[in-house]
Amino acid sequence: MSKTPNVIVFFTDQQRWDTSGLHGCPLDITPNFDRMAQAGTHIDSSITCQPVCGPARSCLQTGLYATQTGSWRNGIPLDPNLKTIAQHFKEGGYETSYIGKWHLGTTDGAVPKHERGGYDRWLAANLLEFVSDSYDCVLFDEDDQRVKLPGYRVDAMTDAAIRYIDDANKREQPFFLFLSYLEPHHQNHLDDYPPPVGYRDKYTGRWTPPDLQALGGSSGQHLGGYYGMVKRCDEALGRIQDALRSLDMSDDTIIMYTSDHGCHFKTRNAEYKRSCHEASVRVPTAFAGPGFQGGGRRSEVMSLVDLVPTLVDAAGLGVPKEMSGRSLMPILRGESKDWANEALIQISESQVGRALRTRRWKYGIVDEQGDGQTQSSSDAYDEAFLYDLESDPYELQNLIDCESHDEVAGILREKLLAAMERAGEKRPEVRLATRDRKTQRKVSVAEVV
Repeated sequence: MSKTPNVIVFFTDQQRWDTSGLHGCPLDITPNFDRMAQAGTHIDSSITCQPVCGPARSCLQTGLYATQTGSWRNGIPLDPNLKTIAQHFKEGGYETSYIGKWHLGTTDGAVPKHERGGYDRWLAANLLEFVSDSYDCVLFDEDDQRVKLPGYRVDAMTDAAIRYIDDANKREQPFFLFLSYLEPHHQNHLDDYPPPVGYRDKYTGRWTPPDLQALGGSSGQHLGGYYGMVKRCDEALGRIQDALRSLDMSDDTIIMYTSDHGCHFKTRNAEYKRSCHEASVRVPTAFAGPGFQGGGRRSEVMSLVDLVPTLVDAAGLGVPKEMSGRSLMPILRGESKDWANEALIQISESQVGRALRTRRWKYGIVDEQGDGQTQSSSDAYDEAFLYDLESDPYELQNLIDCESHDEVAGILREKLLAAMERAGEKRPEVRLATRDRKTQRKVSVAEVV
């Protein structure tokens, strides 16, 4: 690394992991992401720690769990006393800039300066989906003035990002740019996924993931537009990469691509996310640039809270002690092999729930009487889910009532409770499911630990 690296976070909203060709999508809608992941470091199992917009964003801005940030459901602004990733980079000598959707403030549009997480440069809207549309990109500048940008919303924001990169390159100070798209999130007032003109028909009826084939939901209506939005986001990634190449910045710029959560298309509850299932929690994630080239496809299970210390560490700023996540950099540098391979998932709004995702297993608990709008946690939960992701990667067979998996559930339950305690939660009571279903399957303890 010849100099302090610039850092760009390329952040999409509501993007499933299996939109990537590296995860089996046959439509070639993410060639730029796939190429970047193959040349850099691909996080195969990247798991959000909170499958809903605001809480997930609070985690990615702080490296803390949503119950620690206090923003455990939508509508709770980020605590201004918390130290954000922007402030860590600023202390490291970086200029910090934010473009796009924020969703951690108190308004729909302009975000007051004290709610911006310490970013220097600002061109954003709090609830971008409520103040803009696919061909009506409206953001607000540092002076809270409305700015309407021309073009499809993804393109308009990408243009703004490229202008910023070009301008920042003329200064000696390194920059940290957080580029937060709305796509492929649905447009709320339409309950639709509006892609660029001509893109919907190109992908409608082409390929449906197995969970959506089995469960239906709104996928028949929405997948074509959704894929078209993902395609345009990938094209935007290619444009950012081209801009860096043309400015001779590629070798000195880290890019992290990730998303806040996935999309289950009304198959697991009445809307699109807020569940423990892979469709909601697994997202495409890759790193490129200094420290990440040739890192390969990683088998480590990573949470959103792990991405923050990894990024700060990669920039040479060290790992802040207050963060709940872990940096992957010691693994990539060959300094350590220690990694727990589990991710804690906190679920709000649709339910009061918790889940643990390991390489092979998903174990979940829910407070059946809890109110996910008013409770961040519970004193008591019921066992709800157990999935074997090795044999059932799309979670169509819940094994929680299987006699053969009693020992598996017990081990995972203890792992989940320990993870909750590490996240600052009180150890709750867990009411066990009745395991009275007999199967021919036998599971050994070695398959769990």
